[in-house]
Amino acid sequence: MDTFFISHGSPTLSIDERLPARHFLKSWKAKLFPTVPKAILMVSAHWDTPELAVNIINGRNDTIYDFYGFPKPMYEIKYPAPGAPELAKKVKGLLQSAGFDRVKEDKNRGLDHGAWVPLMLMYPEANIPVCQLSIQSDKDGTYHYNIGKALAPLRDDGVLIIGSGSATHNLRSLGPDHVPPPSWAVDFDKWLTETLIDGRHEDVKHYDKKAPSAKISHPQPDHFYPLHVALGAAGENAKAELIHHSWGNSSLSYSSYRFQTA
Repeated sequence: MDTFFISHGSPTLSIDERLPARHFLKSWKAKLFPTVPKAILMVSAHWDTPELAVNIINGRNDTIYDFYGFPKPMYEIKYPAPGAPELAKKVKGLLQSAGFDRVKEDKNRGLDHGAWVPLMLMYPEANIPVCQLSIQSDKDGTYHYNIGKALAPLRDDGVLIIGSGSATHNLRSLGPDHVPPPSWAVDFDKWLTETLIDGRHEDVKHYDKKAPSAKISHPQPDHFYPLHVALGAAGENAKAELIHHSWGNSSLSYSSYRFQTA
C-alpha cells in the first residue's frame, strides 16, 4: 500500500469551504485512493514527545481541540474513529525490533487536529480504526526516515500510513489568503517537490542543509518530520507524486504527496 504526506495547513481547513485543500481531501476516496484501508497510522506534527509514543485506545478516539481562538463551530466537531490497539502494539514491536527501544504506550490520548481534520474530510464516516504515532522535534530527518523504514511492513497488512504536517510552516509569516506566497516559501516548496520526484531521499533527510530557505520555511521541524516518516515507510525506490498544491494564509503550502511503493 502506498504512503502519503498531507499538508493540513490551518485548523480552519475543518470548516472553510474556500480552501482548495479542503475539496482535495473531500475527493480522496472518489478520485485518489478508493482502496479502503484496514486501519490508519497517523503521524501528526501536533504530537511531539521526548520519546516515541503510540496511543493505544480501546473504543473510540477522543477529539482533541489543540488550537485556540478559532470559530466556535470548530470546537463542536467530533471525529470518533475507533482506536486501533492491535496496530499500536504492532507499531511498537516493529520500532523496538529496529532499535527504537523506548516506545511509550499512551492509553488516554485521542486524535489531535493534525489527524482528525484531514481524516474528517477523507473518511467522514469515522469508521476506520486510527492509531497515532508521535514525532521527536529534537531529532533529525534521518531519525524520522528510519522510523518510517521500520514501519514499512505495515503496508502489506493493509495499513494506510499518513504523515500530516505542512510543506512550509512559519507562523510568524502568515498573511491574508489573497497575498501571493513570498519567494522563500515558493523556493522551498519547489525544491521539495523536485527533490522528492527525483528520488533524492538523502537531500530530503538533510533538508536543513540542502534546501533553499529551509530555516525560514520551517523555523521548527515538527511540521516537516511526518514527511520523513511517510517517505521512509515507502522505501528507497518509492516514486513520489505531487497530488495537491495550493496556498493558504499567504505562506502556508498545502503541497501533498503520494509515495508509490509498487
